[in-house]
Parts: sequence; C-alpha cells; structure tokens
Amino acid sequence: MLYWKDMETVKLDRFVPGGQAIGTLNSGKKAFVWGGLPGEVVEFRVTKRKRSYIEGIVTKVIEASPHRTSHRDTCYLATSPWQVVNYDHELEQKTLLVKEAFRQEKISASIGSTVTDGGEYFYRNKMEYSLYWSNETESVELAFHERGSHRKVPITSSSLERPEVLDEAKLVVNGINERGEEARTYSSLVVRCNQQGIAQSLLFLKNQPHLQGIALTDTLLGRQFSYSPNGFFQINLPVYELALSEIKKHINTSTVVDMYAGVGTIGLTAAADRQLTLVETNKAAFTELVENCGLSLMGSAQPRRTLASNSAAASAAQHYLNAPSPILARSEDALEHITAQATIIVDPPRAGLDPKVVNRLLEVKPPTIIYLSCNPTTQARDIAPLLKSYKITLAQPYNFFPHTPHIENLVVLERCK
Repeated sequence: MLYWKDMETVKLDRFVPGGQAIGTLNSGKKAFVWGGLPGEVVEFRVTKRKRSYIEGIVTKVIEASPHRTSHRDTCYLATSPWQVVNYDHELEQKTLLVKEAFRQEKISASIGSTVTDGGEYFYRNKMEYSLYWSNETESVELAFHERGSHRKVPITSSSLERPEVLDEAKLVVNGINERGEEARTYSSLVVRCNQQGIAQSLLFLKNQPHLQGIALTDTLLGRQFSYSPNGFFQINLPVYELALSEIKKHINTSTVVDMYAGVGTIGLTAAADRQLTLVETNKAAFTELVENCGLSLMGSAQPRRTLASNSAAASAAQHYLNAPSPILARSEDALEHITAQATIIVDPPRAGLDPKVVNRLLEVKPPTIIYLSCNPTTQARDIAPLLKSYKITLAQPYNFFPHTPHIENLVVLERCK
C-alpha cells in the first residue's frame, strides 16, 4: 500500500509520449512523473512502484523550468496535465515527441512545427463527466477522476470544454438534485455541442449500454455532417479543418479510398468530387456515414461524368454516378479496395494499422498514402516498412488537444519513381 508520505525527489530529463516527464532516481530506477517539466528538480508522491520504474505526481517544485506557468484549473491533472507548460513550449515539445517517435524507427524526415489555431482553452466540443455526492452540500456535483486513482474530484469550473458544454452539464445535475436522485445511480454524463453552441447530453445508468443520442450537425469545409453526441467526431473542429485543408491538397487521383472512415469527415471533405470509397467497421458510425454520404451527394456541385441529356433522369443519374460508396467492413477485410490507382487515406485508432493493410499497401503500391494518426509511435512503426517504396513528402503535427500530451500527426507518402 502507498501512503502520502511515500515521496521521492528526481531531476526530470524529457517528456515521454504518454505525457509524463521522465527522470532517473539514484537507485537507477526510472521515474515517470505528472506535473513536472524537463529540466526541473521535483519532489513527487509515488502512486505506483514496479521493479524497474515508479510513477508519481509532483507535490513540490524545487528547481523550476523557465517554461513553467500557472495552471488555470484546480483539477488540471485529471483533464489537461500540460496546463503548467508555457503554450509555445508545449508546441515545441510536441514536435520533439514526433521527431523522437520517427527516430526510434530510424526514419529520416523533416517534421514541421506543430500547427495550432492559437486557441488554448475552451476548445473541446465534448466532455465526459463523473458524478459525485458531496457531503458538504448534500447534493450531486460534477466531478473528474483524479489522475492515478479512482478518487473523484468535484468541479465547479473548467477551462477545457466550450462553455455551452459545462452549462448543459450543470443543468443536468440540477435536474438530478431536484428529483432527489443519487450519484451512484449513474455511471457518467456525456455532453456535446456543435459549433453553433447547441448542446446535447446523455446520462448513462450503471451497467447499461451507452446510447448514441439525437444527432447534431456541423459544417466542415463547407460540407454538412450529422453525428451522434456519443459517436466519433473530432473534438477541436477549427484545428481539424486546418488538417482537412492540408489533406485535400495532396489528392491528385480520380479514385480515393478512406479505409478508416468513421462518419466520413476526411473522405467527404477532401474527395467527395472523386470516385470515393469509405470503409468503416463500427455499425453506429457506419449508419452515420451513410447519412453523411447522402448529405454530401445533395451538396455536390460537380458530377464525375457529364451526360448529354438535360432531363430530370439525366440529372438524377449524374448524382448517382457521383455517389460515394460506403462499405461496412474491417479494414483488413476490405483490402481489395486498395488499388494501384487510388489515393489511400488512413486514420486508424491508436493501435495503428493492421499488418494486413500495410502488406497490401506494399503489394499494390498506390501512388499516394495519406496517414493521419493520434499516436505518432504506432504511425512511425507502420510507416517504416513502407519506405521501401515510398518517400515522405509531408510530416506535420497538429495541436488538436492543447494543454494535453495528445498529438495528431499527418504524414503524406508518395510512391518512389
């Protein structure tokens, strides 16, 4: 059992991909510490001890980094542990983490500076809250889980999510208290809002399946998308649009395949005017993808093929010819759609690409591969074998999640001549 007095002191060297700063104790053990910055000497409370390493949370900064700044939220460690890092330094550190991920795989590439829209706070359009019973107020309150424990920390303010999200969450909790319900009845509260500030909330009962909720709509690069509050849709839409605009620049083929399509935001913004195939395995996301393919078709301006007749039938046929093709399948079961003529877009989960997908890419050698990743470590692993036949023409990190260690990295690979 660990106690509050289980303390250690260490000098921290650098950030690691998980977001902690790492240092070496006098014993030779590695220490992974939350709340510390590279170059600092800190005292920390140990939260986990293993044979070769320990983990902990800073309780005192003995020698501070010049890049340290004050955090805005009392519970910042639970949601955005890099609030103590100066924002410009955060961008530099994220670029360094991508460079290190590529170096580990012996990949030589020019990594661009991390892109931001300048917004540091109030950017999240979705937040999941815990519920907490306060003996002091004798009421249910919003809470986050304290990092490194199952303990809940009540909150009254937060600077990570959009204000509409927190306002909606407070309304839901007020309703719970007015009905005299208990916090333990529920497992969590999810709130999401669109760019117009319209919020939807989903209150989940314990041991009950999660619901998708009533669809919200948003516009990305001029195209409308429908999505559920609890479904997959990007958290920081202004920065996401910057990445989508960049992706669009690199599509030069008439055929495009989006292998991890989600609800279709990448393929339908970057390549809706092409012969587009979208592959998605999640049934809920696929339902929304089909809906968004219809929305895209209604918004399409240029059909792929011109017909001679001006009749209504010809007009309908033009729309049909321009229709995207959604496919419900796992990426590794839809390999036949990866061809030598198509631009291939991949945006896999954190685990990265299935090896069968990598092998298929090497086998047919499509002209361009566009790889957006939320985990540069697995992205670098996947890219390394592709460099037998490809060269990296773009490697660009994006700061989708300011004041957190999370990084989105966009890589474009062009087939070698």
